[in-house]
Amino acid sequence: MSLCPCGSREEYENCCAPFHNGEIAPTAEKLMRSRYSAFEKEQLGYLEETLSFASRKDYDADETAQWANQARWDSLEIVKTEGGQENDDTGIVEFRAFFKINGRKQVHHERSRFTKVEGRWYYEDGEMNPAQEQRIVANKVGRNDPCICGSGKKFKKCCGA
Repeated sequence: MSLCPCGSREEYENCCAPFHNGEIAPTAEKLMRSRYSAFEKEQLGYLEETLSFASRKDYDADETAQWANQARWDSLEIVKTEGGQENDDTGIVEFRAFFKINGRKQVHHERSRFTKVEGRWYYEDGEMNPAQEQRIVANKVGRNDPCICGSGKKFKKCCGA
């Protein structure tokens, strides 16, 4: 037995294989992981089956197969999951898939949207290379600190007055 490519540290037969064989993934994250494993395990029909009906019209099975056959999959990192649990109807899974094409390391970073229709999760769409959350950290100027204007006076006697 071998470990599942999805990074769960479980054996493939007990992790993603049941989904590839027709079992329904219970969460958006499990569907995401099983879709990743489908690339490595050459279960490309599963990728089309787990697309939402709206997304299927743009899907090109031959193009996907050609691209997937060039790639050597290294690992999957789940960055963040929002919703997508068994009692939800929508979910978001942000992930990074690490792979090589022609020996060159690459990363597919995506924030994927999933929807549940009649009890089954489907991949809806995704945002490639999502912007990272920005935090602005401002240093507070104390009353007795030198003034930020550069006058040489204390802040409380200058701009802080």
